[in-house]
Amino acid sequence: MNIVITGGAGFLGARLARQLLAQEEFSLAGNAPQTIQSITLVDRVAPPADLANEPRIRAVIGDLNLLFERNTAGVQVIRSQDAIIFHLAAAVSGECEADFDLGMRSNLDATRALLQACRALKTCPTVVFASSLAVFGNSPEQPLPAVIDDRTLPTPQNSYGIQKFIGEQLVADYARKGFIRGRNVRLMTVSVRPGKPNGAASSFLSGMIREPLVGLRASCPVPPETAVALSSPARTIEGLIRAAQASDAEWGARSAVNLPALKTPGGEMAAALERVAGIAATALIDWTPDPVIQKIVTSWPAHINAARAGALGLLASESFDDIIDEYLRENPAAATFARQP
Repeated sequence: MNIVITGGAGFLGARLARQLLAQEEFSLAGNAPQTIQSITLVDRVAPPADLANEPRIRAVIGDLNLLFERNTAGVQVIRSQDAIIFHLAAAVSGECEADFDLGMRSNLDATRALLQACRALKTCPTVVFASSLAVFGNSPEQPLPAVIDDRTLPTPQNSYGIQKFIGEQLVADYARKGFIRGRNVRLMTVSVRPGKPNGAASSFLSGMIREPLVGLRASCPVPPETAVALSSPARTIEGLIRAAQASDAEWGARSAVNLPALKTPGGEMAAALERVAGIAATALIDWTPDPVIQKIVTSWPAHINAARAGALGLLASESFDDIIDEYLRENPAAATFARQP
């Protein structure tokens, strides 16, 4: 079996590749497990060194639109594959608000080009599309319900959310027509991400933990009482893999599945950090309001009822303390402050 991951050089794409390599076998859509022979990582940049040096990894570097829009080079990327494509490549929320054309090209045009390349194969490949909770947005004219479930009408309030929702609909229609097996998965905000901040409006939800743990100042642009829907990196990857593994009967409707989320206010995140690293760490958080970021983040839902994901055996983390513990286990050198008694 061969697998394609777009955005394969990014944090989630690389982590997904490592997980697939470690498990060595994959059961697609409820079928018997097959050996994973190779994984193709498609991105604008080269993958991390550990993946680049792995014999089962193939890196394809270039613009997704150029690779897929003419159904030539893109088809060659996926032609020999056993029909599993994880489509993670995207411009993130803050970037899309700042640069409309970037978002449309990266999130809409590239998705349609990929789907057209899959259609040209005439083999009905499985496409797992990484959507986002940003498809839901709160507004005075159309306020969100207190709890979001799998049947809640998406009402995105920013370009990123709109582009992701359009992507969901494209995947659903290509699946309806029999061109692909489509699996739309709505990811929650992922925390704690290692590395450097990115252009996402939610980037601070990792930075306010990651930076203080190594003695650096971090900014939180929303009030402490602002609740958000969070998922750890491990739970997120678990959801993406389960989406491809589920049989058609298990998956059900073509509409998107909301992954489980832990509802957590920023103040509780800081309290969890203090329990792990002490007051010296939390003293490094600057609670500095940013109206632009605050408007985006507070339009997203915080309370998710992920019933369909639950039926697939997926669960949220029990606490934010658990999420920090997971981060420290995976990044033991990323903490200057010792655990407090």
